[in-house]
Amino acid sequence: MTTTLIRGRLLSFLRRPVAIDDTASYRYEEDGGLLVEDGKIAAVGPYADMRAAAPAEVEEIDHRPHLILPGLIDTHLHFPQMQVIGSYAANLLEWLNTYTFPEECRFVESEHAARIARHFYDEMIRHGTTTAVAYCSVHKTSADAYFAEALKRGMCMVGGKVMMDRNAPQGLLDTPETGYDETRAVIAEWHGKGRNHVAITPRFAITSTPAQMEMAAALAREFPDLHIQTHLSENHDEIRFTRELYPDALDYTDVYAKHGLLGPKSLFGHCIHLSEREADAMSEAGAVAVHCPTSNLFLGSGLFPLKALSRRERPVRIAVATDVGGGTSYSMLKTMDEAYKIQQLLGERLNPFESFYHMTLGNAEALSLEDRIGTLDAGTDADFVVLDAAATPAMALKMEVVRSLADELFLLQTLGDDRAVRETYVAGKPVKAVL
Repeated sequence: MTTTLIRGRLLSFLRRPVAIDDTASYRYEEDGGLLVEDGKIAAVGPYADMRAAAPAEVEEIDHRPHLILPGLIDTHLHFPQMQVIGSYAANLLEWLNTYTFPEECRFVESEHAARIARHFYDEMIRHGTTTAVAYCSVHKTSADAYFAEALKRGMCMVGGKVMMDRNAPQGLLDTPETGYDETRAVIAEWHGKGRNHVAITPRFAITSTPAQMEMAAALAREFPDLHIQTHLSENHDEIRFTRELYPDALDYTDVYAKHGLLGPKSLFGHCIHLSEREADAMSEAGAVAVHCPTSNLFLGSGLFPLKALSRRERPVRIAVATDVGGGTSYSMLKTMDEAYKIQQLLGERLNPFESFYHMTLGNAEALSLEDRIGTLDAGTDADFVVLDAAATPAMALKMEVVRSLADELFLLQTLGDDRAVRETYVAGKPVKAVL
């Protein structure tokens, strides 16, 4: 058994903060210690207590004066779109057809998929993201590359082979039967292997026929513990097209509900333009609306009503995500910077404690994985990140006048990026320094 004592300023959340002065929502240790044993957090508390409890010859790593938080979690992005990021287009559907679909066709080649997987995981680690939920391409080779690299690095990752049988290039189409069979094969080969979680992944209603949606529903019935991920109400043209394709549905959300895909482990990317009926349906089902701010702004899709959905009489569960490559940054810090701005435009406030809650415990709760990730609690996986609020000259200058934890977090959120991530730990091992 190997034991390491990590020292630094520890911050983790107990629940969602309701205000900037809600100190009961988080745990903060000015001089804290994490005892890590064989990939797990064995104990956490004041450094002096942890030092006294540790073996005499324990390895000690001192990260003071930096902040140590749970590893950041990204709940929606596209692994095959690394070379699509930053592509010029007018809107979602033009962007998909002009750039995304042609790029994803390349993932039929196993060597290309493996190469991009290596770069993908390097970027996750570089930006302090220790768990992500990704769409692969329609090709099983892409899912194999994604999960093989996760296994190699010991990371807790969620992902799925896209199911898509219409309204896309021929090289990106499966059939209802092959989509089912190949997803089932991915589940058999990868789910539960290491820290891998397979998600059932119909891309969205536009690219799946009713027959394929029925196959996705069959998978959901067979594997009720798996996550389901898809897209919902991102763009007005997308919504109109979906209604044309599914005229018997009450609305876009009802398409998924009618096919048994609306539930507590369902992750719906975007959800910008939900009606009150749709929000009620999502709330009742416990489904998750995944906010992707940089993507929504880049593609001009709209402003996500995070606060409005959260404070409804029937609130909707919320997660946050980068949505690379529609999103324009791999950084969850930058993601929450843009989320803050969107709420400002809507006349709302998003305080920094709430932002960091969303990146950690909030996203873990959205994935129903809070017993394993998203906290610094004893018994959980030792995934954590070390953040430096003086990482750049501009940040260091600002830090000279920072006098509170809230201000430090807001600085990290507004000016931070991968340079603010001093180290990323996966299962107790520092992995950024070796990139």
